[in-house]
Amino acid sequence: MHYALSIIMNTLLIIMTSLCIGGLTGQLKETFLALFSFILLRMSSGGVHLKSARACNIVSIFICSLIPHITYLIHNHLIWINLFSLIVMILCAPNPDANAQIPKEWYLGLKIISIILVSLNFWIHSSVIGLAFLVQSFTVIIPLQRRSIR
Repeated sequence: MHYALSIIMNTLLIIMTSLCIGGLTGQLKETFLALFSFILLRMSSGGVHLKSARACNIVSIFICSLIPHITYLIHNHLIWINLFSLIVMILCAPNPDANAQIPKEWYLGLKIISIILVSLNFWIHSSVIGLAFLVQSFTVIIPLQRRSIR
């Protein structure tokens, strides 16, 4: 119960702090979109975790608060960013946390959901979603040592 409560509290801390920063900087909608996109893809694709909850909180808040402010940098490269994220999902997703205990039978469905989510951004063409998916894609890439275990 303590473990579940700490996950909920850490998630709420990340969401609330990021949204406060987004509100203060005039990027509330974009920050919400970055958070929602990142979380949605993370739920289906999994990904590696940082060593501590504090590190996760700091990095997640930083990334989700930064994404809305740097989208102008990648607008001309969005197709390549989407393509990279799609290739990562095809090759590496899902990469669930060991504690998640997801049955192997669900892996194909999770991979398909991840591929569909990333593919939708070719149609939506959102720089915020593209950057959120890019960051999440980096967490899904499996180190070679772990790949041989699967």
